[in-house]
Amino acid sequence: MIILHKTKSQEETVKLGEKLAVQLKPGSIVALTGDLGAGKTYLTKGIVKGMGLKASVTSPTFVLMNIYPGKIPVFHYDCYRLKDEADMEKLGYEEYFYGNGVTVVEWADRIKGIIPKDAVKINFKIGKNNVRNIKISARIDD
Repeated sequence: MIILHKTKSQEETVKLGEKLAVQLKPGSIVALTGDLGAGKTYLTKGIVKGMGLKASVTSPTFVLMNIYPGKIPVFHYDCYRLKDEADMEKLGYEEYFYGNGVTVVEWADRIKGIIPKDAVKINFKIGKNNVRNIKISARIDD
């Protein structure tokens, strides 16, 4: 299934993340790709908020991962500084990808070989007048 969205502000991107959050469950992986400054962290803020967590969401560019604790925790990766999947493997990502929380991965295209086929894939493109064109792809199993 593919869904296309347009957001015109950071607030609209956060609200989209909140709507997406109600569909996520422990073990869900959300793979974010797109231009620098396109809204990946704002969507993550919405996911965290939509899951009822009170965390202050910031991009983990330099720490590589933030954990937002809660009944269902959110594991937030930023792979911008990684070279490839081998760098991610050194972080022991499997514990988080297949654990009791929801995993959000910014710059998922840098580690595409380890993103599961059933991940929710979201691509951001900046359009005219700063409109964000957001494509959400999810695999539906019977």
